[in-house]
Amino acid sequence: MAIGATVSGNEPLARRMARSALVVEFADFSSEIVAKAKLCLIDFLSCAFEAGGHPWSRQAIAATHSASSGATIIGTSRLASPTDAAFANAVMGHGLVREDMHAASISHHGVVIWPALLALSERAPLRGTTLLAAAIIGYEAGARIGRALFNAYLARLYRPTGLVAPLGAALAGSFALGLSEQAATSAIAIAANTSSGLNEWPRVGGSEMYFHPGFAASNALKAIALAEAGALASETILEGEAGLFAAYRRQPAPDEIPLFAGGEAEIMAVYNKPAPACNFAQTASQAALRVSHELAETESIERIVIRAPEAAVRYPGCDAKGPFRNALQTKMSIPFSVAATLTRGEIDEENYASLDDAEILRLIAATDLQSDTAFTAAFPAKQGADVTVHLRGGKTIRHSLSDVVAATPAEIRSRFRAAAARVIGEDRARRLEETIDGCERLGDAGIIAASCRLEPPGQILRTAS
Repeated sequence: MAIGATVSGNEPLARRMARSALVVEFADFSSEIVAKAKLCLIDFLSCAFEAGGHPWSRQAIAATHSASSGATIIGTSRLASPTDAAFANAVMGHGLVREDMHAASISHHGVVIWPALLALSERAPLRGTTLLAAAIIGYEAGARIGRALFNAYLARLYRPTGLVAPLGAALAGSFALGLSEQAATSAIAIAANTSSGLNEWPRVGGSEMYFHPGFAASNALKAIALAEAGALASETILEGEAGLFAAYRRQPAPDEIPLFAGGEAEIMAVYNKPAPACNFAQTASQAALRVSHELAETESIERIVIRAPEAAVRYPGCDAKGPFRNALQTKMSIPFSVAATLTRGEIDEENYASLDDAEILRLIAATDLQSDTAFTAAFPAKQGADVTVHLRGGKTIRHSLSDVVAATPAEIRSRFRAAAARVIGEDRARRLEETIDGCERLGDAGIIAASCRLEPPGQILRTAS
């Protein structure tokens, strides 16, 4: 079934995208697409619950203003304005560096879209079908723009999520609230004016990366509110002489950025990370884990060679070999992720707990990270990596993966249950998961966000009917 409207190629890109999105109906999406959206929501909440106590999460919450009524800050008893809640929830969802990933746009769309939509769902009742359809549209718009905008050079300078996710979230929210075509176009354009996020942080150990999705989510809501109030913005914000593509890509925008091209949905190209680390460290860590299964110990390792796509080697922080000032730098470093996996024989949060483990640092110093022609040619459709370990005596152990192995639905649900249960209790965590699984039957999807509060169940007044 075709999704979206037929639009004229003579109109501005933002208007064409708005028109195409606003005629989408929930029934247009297959059960597989809907299931994927639910799984992405579960994974987002899992990350937010688990990262709630991290310093950047606490800092984001401290920057919000409590309100007697408003939107939920996940895992707390606090309510805040929708923009403040979206900011804090996005930071928490990004706090583990385990958020979902769309490789072709080098962006984390869910960590912006879900906080924005959950906040809107508590501002005005949204049906569950509307929430899901809006999210799918948000992933689609952000991913399509990101595919066209980004290359490896640009991604070294600017954070892709900060540049394109506000636009996707603005269109998602416009759909959710039923805005007019004109208002939705203006929301996209205003959101584009907030595109931001610089990639200096991996080099110096800054923590601003965690806040990029927060600004993106809250700015998307402000863009929507301005458009609702009648603000008019530049329809040519994408392709104009000083539009998004001219400013960042320094090249003309494509003639078309179609949504749901060929009936395909970009959310199906999103994968859920298995490791709490940079996207580009995932496959190499998985290859290293396979190597570790054949290692009796690491002391005999003399040299490690890692091969990956050029985009991975060039991304800021991915080639870092230390010194490391904080865990975020280690999570960005492919050499660190591989060395820690070889040393510990597993992939989990504890891999990044020690910045000065002597054996990990020794292995990093013996590591050579190289760009691989075949992996580069296959990227972004596939994200391969190869790890070869050279041992004393001339023996080598090598494992290669043509693509990242995404976290399975069972793994995603298991880590959600554990994280949510620690914060809101096992029974409420189970009911929250059931509510999301039955989202399309909800008359008021605000129950999802409300169920993430610390209040006892009796304090949550919204019903699922």
